[in-house]
Amino acid sequence: MQALERTIIDTNWITILLVVLLACIFLLKGLSVLRLKGNAFSIISNSFIETEIEENYSFFNLFQSVIFVFSMLVLSLLMYTILLFYASSIEQGFYVFMKITGVVFSYFSIKWLLEFLFSHLFKIEKQVKFFLFSKSSYLYSVSFILLIGLVLVEYSQLNTRFLVYFSVLLFSIRFILLIVRNKKLVFSELFYFILYLCAFEIAPLFILFKLLF
Repeated sequence: MQALERTIIDTNWITILLVVLLACIFLLKGLSVLRLKGNAFSIISNSFIETEIEENYSFFNLFQSVIFVFSMLVLSLLMYTILLFYASSIEQGFYVFMKITGVVFSYFSIKWLLEFLFSHLFKIEKQVKFFLFSKSSYLYSVSFILLIGLVLVEYSQLNTRFLVYFSVLLFSIRFILLIVRNKKLVFSELFYFILYLCAFEIAPLFILFKLLF
């Protein structure tokens, strides 16, 4: 009886969270339909990113704040779902999800802030602007797709293992596209790119997984 009650509670807060995420999409649509579509499909088309850079679009505005929060919540729910799948003995519930959300928010906020500061400190913001913007935009695009996967796993017979493989595939595509569409920058500064990967991508991920698992 307790297990059943616990499952119902868990399902309730996840349902509410999914409604909040849908509300974020409607809010983003109200703020800018073009930017919503551009970010959602940026992993398919590169034209949106090029247009945004030409218009010198700022990272710091309401639209970017909402889509950032949306993506962090999607990624947090993804990590929560996968964590429960591989470590079913751990405590479940909204409190655990909030702890994961705090870690994910902190991880991306600090990482992106450092990237922004270092790009300005070394006066390379123009050279890396497309790279940083595309990296963020691809993450948002992946988040929209992952939301569909999360809904399917939550309300259908799909196993969480599908979500794991699906997520790995999406993030692999994101990484490949990031390299391909920034190949001139990457291969001209290969040493610094590898250094960047180690310092800003791989090492923080190890810390993130250490905190969560």
